[in-house]
Amino acid sequence: MPFADELIGAQVAHTLAGSIQAAVPGRPLRALPDVADALGGSSLRERADLLRDALLADVPGDYRALADVVRTARDADPAFAGWLIWPVTSAVASRAVQQGTEDAFTDAMALLAELTGRLTSEFAIRTLLRDDLDLALESVQSWTRSPDHHVRRLASEGTRPYLPWATRVPELFDRPGVTVPILEALYRDESEYVRRSVANHLNDLSRDEPDLVLDTARRWLDAPAPATPALVRRGLRTLVRRGHPVALGLLGFAPASVDVDGPHVLENEVPWGGSVRFSVVLRNVGVDSARLAIDYVVHHRKANGTSSAKTFKLASRTLAAGEELALHREHSFRQITTRRYYPGAHAVALQVNGVTTGPAPFELLPPPDADRP
Repeated sequence: MPFADELIGAQVAHTLAGSIQAAVPGRPLRALPDVADALGGSSLRERADLLRDALLADVPGDYRALADVVRTARDADPAFAGWLIWPVTSAVASRAVQQGTEDAFTDAMALLAELTGRLTSEFAIRTLLRDDLDLALESVQSWTRSPDHHVRRLASEGTRPYLPWATRVPELFDRPGVTVPILEALYRDESEYVRRSVANHLNDLSRDEPDLVLDTARRWLDAPAPATPALVRRGLRTLVRRGHPVALGLLGFAPASVDVDGPHVLENEVPWGGSVRFSVVLRNVGVDSARLAIDYVVHHRKANGTSSAKTFKLASRTLAAGEELALHREHSFRQITTRRYYPGAHAVALQVNGVTTGPAPFELLPPPDADRP
C-alpha cells in the first residue's frame, strides 16, 4: 500500500488550494496554502482532517457557502479530483451536520454522490450516517437506482460496518440488517465494481450477524443472476475460514469422508523473514465424490507467549471416490506492515470443509541481529 504522503501530500494540498482559490478569486486563502507544510508525520486520515479543517477555515459561513464553492471548483477545474476529494467531502459533511437542517443534510448527501466518481465519498458519508442514519439511508436507497455505477457502489461501500480507514457508525451495529435492503437492490447489479462492494459488505456483516448473512445469501442463491454464486462465495469467505458448516453447505461443501495425511512441515526451524514449507495428502475414502474447501491455519506466536490462529485459502477441489490429492505450500514470514511476528513456537494445521487437523509445530528463529547490543 502506498505511504500516506504519496496519497495526500504537499502536491494534493497545493492543488486543493489552487482549485478553491480559483473558485473564490476575491478572497485570499490563509489556511490551505500553509497546511502543506504541516502534513509530515501524520497518518492518512489525519492528513485528510487537516485539509478538511483548513478548507472550513478558508470558506467560512453556512453550509450553502461551502457547497457553492465546492460545486464551482468541481465544474471549473479538471484537477479537482483524486485524493483531495476526501477532505473536501469531509468538509461538506461536517458543515452540513453543523448547520443542523434537513435541507443542508439532504444537499450534502447529494453533493457527496456528485463527487464520488472523482475518488470516493465513502469516508465522508460516515459523518452523516452517524448524525441521522434514517435520513441518510433515504438518500442511500435512492442511489441504488442511479445510472452511475460509482454512486451505486457508494450506497453499498459507504454503509459497510467495517469500512477500512473509516470511522465506525455505532448504529449500524445496534440495528442488525438495516443495510440489507441496500444489498438486496444491488446484488444483481451489472457492474462487477458494485457487486464486489456488496460481497465485501456482506462479509462485514458476517462477523457479527452470521445467521442474518446466511439467510440473505440463501435467498439470493434461490433467485440468482449469473454472477450471484461468485458474489456469495466472496461474501461468505470469513464464515468459510471459520469453518461454519451452514456457510460451507450453501457453497456445496458438505461433510466428507476424507483421510488427511499431514500437514508435514519440511523444516522444523524457519529463519527470520523466511518461509515455512509444508505438504499434505488427502484421500477420499467415501463412496461418492467429495467437493472440498481446503484451507490452512497458521498459529502465530504472540508477544505474551500465547498464539493466535489465522486461516488462509489453500485450494478447492473435487475428489472422486478413492482419489488422492497431494498439496504443497510455502508460507512466508517476510515482514509486512499488517502483521508483527515474534520468534518462537509456531504451528500449521489444515482445515477441510471446516474440520481442522492437529497442528504441526515449527520454530520461527529470531532475527540475526537480535542479540546485538
